[in-house]
Amino acid sequence: MNLLKNKSIFKSLTIVAIASCLFISCDSDDDSRGTTDDGDVSGTVILHDAFADFDLNNVTAMVSGTNFVIETNGLPNHTSPYWSNTNTRTITGPMGNTMTTGPAAVDHPLYVDPTVTSSANMAPGNIDDFNGSYSLTVPASPALASNSSATGLGAIGIAVSGSVIYNDEEGPNIPLDGAVGSLDYTAAHTGPQSYHYHLEPKAFSNDDTALIGIISDGFFIYGRKCNFTGTYPTDLDVSGGHTSTTQHTTTAEYHYHIQNELYLSQYYIIFPGNYQGTPHNIQ
Repeated sequence: MNLLKNKSIFKSLTIVAIASCLFISCDSDDDSRGTTDDGDVSGTVILHDAFADFDLNNVTAMVSGTNFVIETNGLPNHTSPYWSNTNTRTITGPMGNTMTTGPAAVDHPLYVDPTVTSSANMAPGNIDDFNGSYSLTVPASPALASNSSATGLGAIGIAVSGSVIYNDEEGPNIPLDGAVGSLDYTAAHTGPQSYHYHLEPKAFSNDDTALIGIISDGFFIYGRKCNFTGTYPTDLDVSGGHTSTTQHTTTAEYHYHIQNELYLSQYYIIFPGNYQGTPHNIQ
């Protein structure tokens, strides 16, 4: 995958955002994210450096007062068999109804044939069949909540690719186990509202320290390894979170990791735990 990391463009967007932002006091608590630029006016909210890793064609991040606003078109910037193509696939639903996807006149440029799944096992719908635009507003300095809260169905985070992150359920109290066969090589599939990831997204993270995205409580989530130590973190809480520096900050901050715990003997769930912060709607 080719994630765009154009720092100069990112910084120019940041300067525009600074012009309209409010001033807040610095928080020295290591459990909060540093959102002030020591080289700029003290207390000025700027975009976190981690947003430079998000695909600039699919995702827009900006400062609004003391918040970050993240908007995405919901599309991934990598290949998948779920892009529109000239093939036809038909599945039979649980009520005996048939659902047919395709064919398109031409293959989408990012279409690839299925490898770890098959046309017979794939979910209905192609990526470009969905209007997957989403918006998330989170505090620039998110705080850990007094009590954790369970994730729900639907989008729980926005990935660096532009698509969204789901939890480890396929439906209400329905584990993902039975739907794993429909996931593409990067552990994503379509439906009911968008293309989304459940497991470690190998298109842009495979047993490494890469940024996965941002969870709806405002904390970033990284791959299975910790940039601070170069290996698997040993101090994670029940949600896969801990406080340390990352490749995006020299100040220790709370963030999540994909936990290095096998699921079905070969996969790693992106986020199976509870929110440790206060979740906000992705809409």
